[in-house]
Amino acid sequence: MIRGNGTLVAGLLLTGLFVAAGLLSLVWTPYDVTMVDVANRLLAPSGAHPFGTDHLGRDLLSMILAGATTSLSVSLLGVGGALLIGVPLGLLAAARGGWVDEVLMRTGDLVFAFPWLMMAILLAATLGPGASNAVLAIAILNIPVFARLTRGEARRLWALDFVAAARLAGKGRARISAEHILPNLSGPLSVQATTQFSLALLAEAGLSYVGLGVQPPAPSWGRMLADAQTLIGTTPWLAIAPGAAILLAVFGLTLTGDGLGRHFRRGEAA
Repeated sequence: MIRGNGTLVAGLLLTGLFVAAGLLSLVWTPYDVTMVDVANRLLAPSGAHPFGTDHLGRDLLSMILAGATTSLSVSLLGVGGALLIGVPLGLLAAARGGWVDEVLMRTGDLVFAFPWLMMAILLAATLGPGASNAVLAIAILNIPVFARLTRGEARRLWALDFVAAARLAGKGRARISAEHILPNLSGPLSVQATTQFSLALLAEAGLSYVGLGVQPPAPSWGRMLADAQTLIGTTPWLAIAPGAAILLAVFGLTLTGDGLGRHFRRGEAA
């Protein structure tokens, strides 16, 4: 699958590193991420604290590991929920057409009319701060993305001969969508889901940065950046560690999405 696809390999390795970090933090971190140790606050990186400590004396490496769990789980649940709702809506729009298609697509246009991150902040502010509402905000914003992609690809497939044969065999629209259309959407949906996952990571970090995401004492890369902003001139490591984590995680997912796109394009060409 990935032979000769260096982009996909690099993306999977980098993404796998953060997944492993998140899983590791569920059972072990170098220090308790909720432990306040004022006597050791704002320590520079050292052997005891490779990434240093924050303004409350908490070990930054431990918080980065635990923050991976927070960011990945919120983003995964948000994108996964959007897939579960957006894909059926897109299949319905393609199968039914007419006013059903028009209503669903125009509703999606309303969401696309506003900046994505600003909409996430607005929804989270309306729903209230917290991890569950951050997941809900991310899901709501991603539903139109998957619905539109599914509808476009499904409409193309509905015009092909194998679908016409299924209709001649007496299969209904719902059955054709489930048995013939959906299996052929795995490639585009995989690529889009990876891309939206990276955007969801940025959205989660942004929501936590402004205090609308995961709430203390749960670690969050975005809130770590917010805590570091007033001290960045004297203790830059407070911002470097979470900033690098966000950058590399998004970069890994972007490479994975690009690599998957190349893989599926090669498959179609073959």
